[in-house]
Amino acid sequence: MMPERTLAMAGITHAALKQHLLADGNEAAAILICARSPGPRHRLVVRRSILVPHDACAVRKPDYIVWPGAYIEEAIDAAEPEGLTIILLHSHPGGWLDFSRVDDESDRKVIPGIFQAFGACHGSAIMTPDGAIRARLYSDDMTSTPIDLVTVAGDDISQWWNDVIIDGTIASRPLPFTSSMTAELSRLSAAVVGVSGTGSLAAEQVARLGFGSVVLIDPDKVEKKNLNRIVNSTTADAEQGVAKVEMFSRAVGTYRGDGVTVLIASLLGTREAIEAVGQCDVIFCCVDSKEGRMYADLIASAFLLPLFDVGVTIPTFLDDGHVAIADVSGRIDYVQPGGSTLSDRGVYTPEGLRAEHLRLADPGAYRDELAAGYIKGVLEEAPSVITLNMRAASALVNEFIARAYPFRQEPNRNYARSEFSLAACDEEHYAEDEYQRQENDLFGRGDAEPLLGMPQFRKSKRNA
Repeated sequence: MMPERTLAMAGITHAALKQHLLADGNEAAAILICARSPGPRHRLVVRRSILVPHDACAVRKPDYIVWPGAYIEEAIDAAEPEGLTIILLHSHPGGWLDFSRVDDESDRKVIPGIFQAFGACHGSAIMTPDGAIRARLYSDDMTSTPIDLVTVAGDDISQWWNDVIIDGTIASRPLPFTSSMTAELSRLSAAVVGVSGTGSLAAEQVARLGFGSVVLIDPDKVEKKNLNRIVNSTTADAEQGVAKVEMFSRAVGTYRGDGVTVLIASLLGTREAIEAVGQCDVIFCCVDSKEGRMYADLIASAFLLPLFDVGVTIPTFLDDGHVAIADVSGRIDYVQPGGSTLSDRGVYTPEGLRAEHLRLADPGAYRDELAAGYIKGVLEEAPSVITLNMRAASALVNEFIARAYPFRQEPNRNYARSEFSLAACDEEHYAEDEYQRQENDLFGRGDAEPLLGMPQFRKSKRNA
């Protein structure tokens, strides 16, 4: 069953909380201030955490804590202007991943005061020494509802399901490449941005792996020139000008049934597409435009989503006046919220975005510009690149599996970027720590207006 309520946080937030809450064997406290993803799914994203200093607590024991209300007042001041959600979090050093009678009594005393300050949806949570989190939300009549899924996107992607915690013990994580992994994926949603060369291959894997919902985003229609590299496309699709997302959704229906795909036949840079991706659990970005990658990058930051981006290229050079292949290569980037972004890594730049816009707005000014094609320096309408695309798309989806169901012999942090060269028979890897991270104002912004901080995505009064 797909989760109705999710709490998402970045790996850097989770690491700081774990270090503070589980420092010395006694209970400790923190407060989470959460924004929202667009509905209808109730998905909370942790924008900020307030750590209650250990020495500010009147009592700290392995099974009991008393901490001052001043920090709750600080949280109210921070959350009230935007109507954000406050979640009170404390540790259970003994490892019991369930709410105790003392926890229930404490919530009944404290939570109503937050509701009196301002109406929203507030709650409480606990963390055990392994970093697992269980959370619940309250309505203003103090009826509690469990949060179905708590997810952390860091070097690894961690997930804690409320309904697999029995008697305070969480079930072990599914093994990769097993039916138990498939069963868990059936409860998650993936966005595939771009359903063309690499995108159709990535979407095919995502759908067959068993994701419960697959959001397909692409504005284009099937053409004869891309039949040689878009899986599931047919001559009839090209002749009838069928939308790529519609074509692919129809194919998924033949082996998964109805209701798996969500179709967005537009660019990612639309409010409809941004809101649809903001409800997902992971983004696979398979576009060849810098603007598309920029939007995927911004959405991942605002909604604390793990982002997997792929790119392929075949650079050329002149050899005695003849065009020769210099390389056949691909790149896979994993972007975790709060870490280095695609912008930080130079995947897109302001100059590149301006050049791309000029090429689209004034093709005449760029009629000699061939950089947008697969084979640099060669005009090729139907490049035979499906083998390269397959190699890259497989690496892209395997990177997700390696993060969500770790199987590598080295830490995942060492693989923020992977690059392969088929010409050199070589593969290079770059660690997260090799990139400089810039300040990110969108971190955990959620669905605050204007969406992504951009005036063009402000909700109109008609749709409010």
